[in-house]
Amino acid sequence: MYAFAFVRYRKPLDEVLEHVEAHRAYLRDLKGKGLLLASGPLDPRHGGALLLRVPDDAVHATLDRIRDGDPFVHAGVAQYEVWPWLPNIGKDGLDRL
Repeated sequence: MYAFAFVRYRKPLDEVLEHVEAHRAYLRDLKGKGLLLASGPLDPRHGGALLLRVPDDAVHATLDRIRDGDPFVHAGVAQYEVWPWLPNIGKDGLDRL
């Protein structure tokens, strides 16, 4: 299963940036575990997006754990909006990543 996570900033950007290194370290760890395929800020910079691959048998628990572990969420500077996604066209390419 795949999912999009939209991270919306709840505080001014200067407050968010105080936590960006911890957030990026967290995302690198998710990538290393095979959960994160890609991530980056939105333009304009009001938040960011993540493309995730999660186990089919634990979709919601995994997505909750990903959200709850983010330093942005711990610091109260951002919130997640998560959408499980069932790609059709291009799924083979995603599966190879």
